[in-house]
Amino acid sequence: RVHPTAPTPPREQQQRGWLFKWTNYLKGYQRRWFVLSNGLLSYYRTQAEMAHTCRGTIPLATTHIEVGDTCHLVLTSGGRSYHLKATSEGECQRWVSALQQAKANATFLMHHSDDSGDEGPVPQEDRALTQGVLKTLANKLDDLSTCNELIGKHGTALQRSLSELEELRGSNDSIDKVKAVNERATLFRITSNAMINACRDFLDVAESHSRKWQKALQYEREQRHHLEETIEQLAKQHNSLERAWRENPTSYTGETHITISKRSQEGDASDENDDAEFFDAMEDSPAFITVTASGNIQHNYYPTWKCYSTCLFIWSTLKSLFLSQVNFNEPLSMLQRLTEDLEYSGLLDRAARCDSSLEQMCLVAAFSVSSYSTTVHRTAKPFNPLLGETYELDRLDEYGYRSISEQVSHHPPAAAHHVMSQRGWTLWQHITIDSKFRGKYISVVPLGNIHLQFHSSGNHYVWSKVTSTVHNIIVGKLWIDQSGDIDIVNNTTKDTCRLKFSPYSYFSREVPRKVTGVVEDREGTAHYILSGTWDDRMESSKIVDSSQGCGGSEGKQKTVYQTLQPKLLWKKYPLPDNAENMHFFSSLALTLNEPEEGVAPTDSRLRPDQRLMEVGLWDEANSQKQRLEERQRLERKRKEAQANQAIIIMWKFYDSSNDITGESTYVYRGGYWEAKERQDWIQCPEIF
Repeated sequence: RVHPTAPTPPREQQQRGWLFKWTNYLKGYQRRWFVLSNGLLSYYRTQAEMAHTCRGTIPLATTHIEVGDTCHLVLTSGGRSYHLKATSEGECQRWVSALQQAKANATFLMHHSDDSGDEGPVPQEDRALTQGVLKTLANKLDDLSTCNELIGKHGTALQRSLSELEELRGSNDSIDKVKAVNERATLFRITSNAMINACRDFLDVAESHSRKWQKALQYEREQRHHLEETIEQLAKQHNSLERAWRENPTSYTGETHITISKRSQEGDASDENDDAEFFDAMEDSPAFITVTASGNIQHNYYPTWKCYSTCLFIWSTLKSLFLSQVNFNEPLSMLQRLTEDLEYSGLLDRAARCDSSLEQMCLVAAFSVSSYSTTVHRTAKPFNPLLGETYELDRLDEYGYRSISEQVSHHPPAAAHHVMSQRGWTLWQHITIDSKFRGKYISVVPLGNIHLQFHSSGNHYVWSKVTSTVHNIIVGKLWIDQSGDIDIVNNTTKDTCRLKFSPYSYFSREVPRKVTGVVEDREGTAHYILSGTWDDRMESSKIVDSSQGCGGSEGKQKTVYQTLQPKLLWKKYPLPDNAENMHFFSSLALTLNEPEEGVAPTDSRLRPDQRLMEVGLWDEANSQKQRLEERQRLERKRKEAQANQAIIIMWKFYDSSNDITGESTYVYRGGYWEAKERQDWIQCPEIF
């Protein structure tokens, strides 16, 4: 409400009418009905929708208004831009004037709002009071709906009477018709007044409580943010304590003196990963904590040791449940998850038969998206492979390819993967996993490139993976999201494709898990529009024409494409029956852990903790997991002592600099399938 002594704002121009609103590359500009009222610009598909459905509302108080060329204007609010187009220059100017006036009024009211009576935050709302207010608002809303129906009914009758009066002008029945019009006009006026009073009551109730609810919401947000920061801080401190204990467990006798250095405090604000092996065994690293025998306790973060110990115990319990045990694993290793990228290898078979490199790029892009379709329900983490662990998948008879992968580094975790297909393509990748724990979520960032080469054309494609984020780590139901950009480059023809994975937002009207992209040739000319979702399908639309739209928020011209009807590139296979009780595995994933004769002794199928977990022997699996990790640590220390450096086992892959990208990557040297044929596994380390 405006303070009584505040100056009166200028009169706001009411405006409504048709404008064209930009929707997407496929549909272009669509005709929408816009209504400007009370500092808000609302739009609808039709005028009839105003009674029940609003497609969107733009608050003008925080909106930047920009006028473009040829009847275009751009409204930018909350990081989102709305591109609008009027039918004429005059119509565009009228809208701009009305919008600017409405923005000025909304800003004026915001600056002169009365904040009296809202002293202090509201830590907790009374449930009964809130429910009573909501019930009152619901009743008032029912009154508004009833009045709206009556106004429509009486307004129609009044209009009909006026039409009849026009037809009967000068006749003897005109007096009776005038009387009927007066009666209906009176009913219309009474109903309109009731409508206005109901609106006023509704507005009074809403305004009297809205500011209080905003205070309560802000308080809850601050408390949640503080809790997330505290949990994150505890996670990093506990990790340091655990490392110190592993380094010198004998020093924890009797009373303990603990000093947490400033380096730990300052490092907490960084996005760098404090533990590259976050998912599995801890490695030794420079400790941030000094532990000595003493009778005193010193600390920097908490006023009492009791508080710190309690919080530390809570996080230790969470960490032991989620991070160190197999209870939150799925019975597949990271090497097997890499192999799942081949679920839709048929896309590459089709691409190998393409004569056009641009059409081939569309299929390669669809293949890069399809690898994420199996992750939508897969929030459990895979087993982190042991150094030297391998996994093979021989599908030469069914699908024409052979796949071999190996864990080539354990700190940081890195895997190399090589696939050769008899249907005209070869794929290889070297992926290093970097994880970032931020209290409420874990982000898994794959580093490294994927290479794909087609035999007949020689086209060599390179791209990388996007970030995977698991949300609600501490509280709530786990869910996963993929976000970021994938830049696919054909290093032979210089064609490019940028795929954008839109992060999920509760407030967004976009389709969840949306992916869009544009395929361009070496000159930068766009030829195809790609659209779809990473959990369901991808489509391509051939561009037949393009034009420059209005300027964006930074003065850049927006290109508008006209396309043909979209064509389906890829569609996700349905999950097997009862998938919810089988870790939501796809048909391919269900076969990856099946025992096979003749595989290497380092194959993931033979890993004992993973096999025990698959059959439900949780305690035995946890014991085996701890045994394998401890054995791996001892073996690494032994080799470091011998060579004075970490020795990385690279039997089937070797470190090389790629000629095209210049990156350091692991390349398959050959020999695995020949060794399998001879059953000669003498080079395999004994890791299980």
